[in-house]
Amino acid sequence: MHIHNLSEKNSILNSFIAEMRDVTVQKDRMRFRRNIERIGEILGYELSKSLHYNTKAVKTPLGTCNIHLLNNDIVLCSILRAGVPLHNGLLNYFDDAENAFISAYRHHKEQPETFEIVVEYLACPSLENKTLILADPMLATGQSMLATYEALKPFGTPKEVHLVSVIGAQKGVDFIESNFSKNTHLWIATIDQTLNSKGYIVPGLGDAGDLAFGEKLQH
Repeated sequence: MHIHNLSEKNSILNSFIAEMRDVTVQKDRMRFRRNIERIGEILGYELSKSLHYNTKAVKTPLGTCNIHLLNNDIVLCSILRAGVPLHNGLLNYFDDAENAFISAYRHHKEQPETFEIVVEYLACPSLENKTLILADPMLATGQSMLATYEALKPFGTPKEVHLVSVIGAQKGVDFIESNFSKNTHLWIATIDQTLNSKGYIVPGLGDAGDLAFGEKLQH
């Protein structure tokens, strides 16, 4: 797997991540969502450098200019609900992309430390020979990302796969590296080293879905 960890080089991205982590700033839901969106835009820009381009002649008022334009059929798939702001950030840049949405959540068993990933809602176009961008802001154990990818397989075989996350744990990164093709790309803003006993990233930032949209009732 090709891992692109943007935190390895300092940039303005650090400011957005800091605000998302900061307990005094993250209480502002609108700003939290906007920071995820902005990080999605940055990740999308970096990802775009690895895609394929064709030359097109564009007529200007004073002449003709040859420009290299994107030549990928992109399907952008996000995991509900925390993935919505990240999806919007990516869509701001890949505005011609087709879109897919899937719900994948942790169903905790009798022990709080154990859970399974449940996939319910899924809407997806054909993925056959297309570029799949699979987005989930939090890459903790990696199980949600893998369960989502498995659920998408009946829709066709993508030409290439790009995974996009904001914050990951090293254990989750290792897990998807072991379970995805070596040609898969992971684009991630930063990687933390630890998961707690419940499978949450430490120091992380908390529950991204709750911070973006409000706390949910558990069932």
